Amino acid sequence: MNNDSINSIDAATMVRRILFFLLMIILTLGNVFLLFRGLNSPEAMDQAQIARQISRNEGFTTKFIRPIAYKQSLQAPDSNASFMNLRDTFHAPLNPLINAAVFKLIDAGDGEKWKMSKDQMIYNLDRVVAGLATLFFLLSIGVNYLLISRIFDGKIAGVTALLMLCSELMWNFSLSGLPQMLMLFLFSSATYFAYRAVEYSLEGRVPMTPALLAGLCLVLLVLTHWIAVWVLIGYLVFAAFAFRPRGLISIFVVLIALALCAWPLYRNYQASGSVMGTAFMVIYNGLGDGEDSAMRVSDFSSADSNLRLDGILLKIVRTTIVQGTDILPFLGSIFAAPIFFLSLLHAFKRLPIARFRWCILLMWVFGALGMSIFGVSSEGLHPNQIHILFAPIMTAYGLALISILWSRLEVVATLPILRNAHYIVIVLLSSAPLLLGSINLARFGLMRGTQGFPHWPPYFPAVMDTYLRQQKVVQENQIVVSDQPWAVAWYGDRVSIWIPKKVSGFEDLDNRSTSLKTPIVGILISPESHGSRSISEIASQYGDFTSLIIDGRVYLSTLPQGVTLFEKDPKLNAISNKFRYRASLIGMDMIYHSSQPLRALE
Repeated sequence: MNNDSINSIDAATMVRRILFFLLMIILTLGNVFLLFRGLNSPEAMDQAQIARQISRNEGFTTKFIRPIAYKQSLQAPDSNASFMNLRDTFHAPLNPLINAAVFKLIDAGDGEKWKMSKDQMIYNLDRVVAGLATLFFLLSIGVNYLLISRIFDGKIAGVTALLMLCSELMWNFSLSGLPQMLMLFLFSSATYFAYRAVEYSLEGRVPMTPALLAGLCLVLLVLTHWIAVWVLIGYLVFAAFAFRPRGLISIFVVLIALALCAWPLYRNYQASGSVMGTAFMVIYNGLGDGEDSAMRVSDFSSADSNLRLDGILLKIVRTTIVQGTDILPFLGSIFAAPIFFLSLLHAFKRLPIARFRWCILLMWVFGALGMSIFGVSSEGLHPNQIHILFAPIMTAYGLALISILWSRLEVVATLPILRNAHYIVIVLLSSAPLLLGSINLARFGLMRGTQGFPHWPPYFPAVMDTYLRQQKVVQENQIVVSDQPWAVAWYGDRVSIWIPKKVSGFEDLDNRSTSLKTPIVGILISPESHGSRSISEIASQYGDFTSLIIDGRVYLSTLPQGVTLFEKDPKLNAISNKFRYRASLIGMDMIYHSSQPLRALE
């Protein structure tokens, strides 16, 4: 090859890299600023407000109170009866701690400094949380490029990086504030070290260092989301058989896991009496009647708690089937990713490539089992969705198999122009959802300008920040009961209890809060509860408080007289009499019921 050919190849490579980085900058700035609509996940808002508490030196405490969590706190070895500074035992600690470090640097704990202005629609700290998640997403692309270049070649690595960058699901997770992008970075790092360990092993070298580094990254993954312990188990099984001396590396990784997880598990035990705290209640999302119902029960021992774990085997099978049928959307709609499973049937010539895929498969199988038990859905952004972590490496294997088969076609050998046609088709098909969706979002974003528009319904940050906090309708030592307490805690910066299912549970919490001089002074109802649900769904979910939830609907449907169902429900007489002052914050969609006279929203 002459110098001119080498220079032309280098020039073409440089142009492709420049175009890739230009696209990355455009998509990053466009999504984080132009198209951004704020956080839209309860778990993300919950972790964000915990991070803000940590940045204020108030420890791992929460302003979002689940009734069952408060009940657990009363029975804990280190019992704390207060609603203020209640210790959180639901979330894994790493993501809130990283967010807290950033919050500390920008003084996010100062509410006045970060308050929303009159015309502002998007909370600035939402953009900070999403920006940090996006940073981990971009770092993940880099790590996967290095890994896949080592496994296959630069071309497959570049196409995989482009497919990641153009994945709508990955961008949605980045902007949601959920920890999935931090998890993607840690998992990608783990796979890099795991592959190096496989290489070491096949070269006859001791793979101790890279194998332990892979284990460390997976332990950090567990500390980001508890469900990732299933992925760690898959790696431990692989390491026990693939690396010599057999079982030793797995034992060391288990010791690392016990050492790093000891503090959060002990903290959970001290705060709740259980090493998993309220996090274990997520099992009702997969095997019970729903996580929401479990969290809003005040006492599991009561006969009317309605929490069941019957039909476990059938529910696991059902969720497993869902994962199988929806595997393409679970993997970010990247068409090459599911081809990974076909690549298991191909005899790759290079032993490290052939052996490493079994490591990926074992981690995925155990991860899928964990999701079957604790629940997952392809609709929206499910917090338990960890299929997305496997998308890049599975895509690489899928592209490799497709490239091998494509190169064997006679027409491709005859027409060199078709050599890379399969890459182009896969990129176009996989990026179509992002490109088509971004057109309308960009048009809408340009119309809204710098104001932006939140995820309404059900979230409207400006109302909570202005009405609850800035106008001090609710004081710092007072409590709001709500159907979206995570939003009240994050945007309103006030302690909020998730509305119980039973009147008895509400009255117990009300009496306790009053005796502690931190009274419940209001009830906030939003489209979170009454939005698009049917009456039967609302009744099943909110029990005794159904009339309160649908009060706004009934009032609008009976105008001009306007019947208030909340006041006429005999079960709620005492509560409706106490919280008799009403403020319509956004029409009848968001209503605040107060125990004290109110002024209109300014």
